[in-house]
Amino acid sequence: MTKYIAIVWLAILAGCMPSLQETGVKLAWQNNLPEARSQAQAENKVLLLNFTGSDWCPWCVKLSKEIFNTPEFAAFAETNLVLVELDFPRRKSISREQGQANRDLAKRFDIQGFPTVVLLDGQDRELGRLGYQRGGPKAFIAAVEKLRARDR
Repeated sequence: MTKYIAIVWLAILAGCMPSLQETGVKLAWQNNLPEARSQAQAENKVLLLNFTGSDWCPWCVKLSKEIFNTPEFAAFAETNLVLVELDFPRRKSISREQGQANRDLAKRFDIQGFPTVVLLDGQDRELGRLGYQRGGPKAFIAAVEKLRARDR
């Protein structure tokens, strides 16, 4: 019986391992653009605005899982970016004020679909846009670097 219990626990733990690995990367996402802009200016970084439907959009989930939640992207972001998440969830709730602020920014940037990633310099000049793309964090970082080069 104890052997059976041990096997069951090992199976449960093995099933949890991927989710534990996925949550191992913690990015400092903000949701207030004026505060993020101040930080970007102070630290001489680029703003990355992630317009997402985090709990319903399959491509948004894929972008988060395959790019944003990787150690490689986290290290790059920590050095080069200030991250702003502008979420449009369907199942989870956000405050009414945050929802309105997100809608206002989506209108300002003429967001037509999700995910849309907008890169801005510290003065709110748009450097370019990205969406989900294949190739993992390396390809995404290369695309961000290409857009960041416009700021130099």
